[in-house]
Amino acid sequence: MHALRAGSQHSLTVHVCILLAVAGLLTGCSVENTDPVKLKDLEFTVVENAEVPEELLTIIEEKKAANFKLTYEDGGYLYIVAGYGEQNTGGYSIAVNELFLTSNAIYIDTNLIGPSKDEKITEAASYPYIVIKTEYLDKSVVFQ
Repeated sequence: MHALRAGSQHSLTVHVCILLAVAGLLTGCSVENTDPVKLKDLEFTVVENAEVPEELLTIIEEKKAANFKLTYEDGGYLYIVAGYGEQNTGGYSIAVNELFLTSNAIYIDTNLIGPSKDEKITEAASYPYIVIKTEYLDKSVVFQ
């Protein structure tokens, strides 16, 4: 009798282990789609320094020497800022390639554009950044 009990316990243990392994495979191998599904493009304005809230300008001033990305909410508007750190010369600009809404976030894609070869540039260091203003939405912002 004792041998039979040990064998059935062993069999039960093996079955439980197999069930746990199968359950782990079923839950551990899920495929997640990481491509955001655009619901709509968002309207925005590129804001000049004179129109940027003073507190936000102070934050930008503190961070401008290095690459940075930040958001700021004020008065029903969302300000999205992308800075490209210290550059050796002037003449840089920044393009907003996309700003769009998904079901769970706002996505922004910007690009630093260097000075053209024909352009007269200042030899002093510059700190290119862009501030865009859009309607406030209670969503996280993803910088691409």
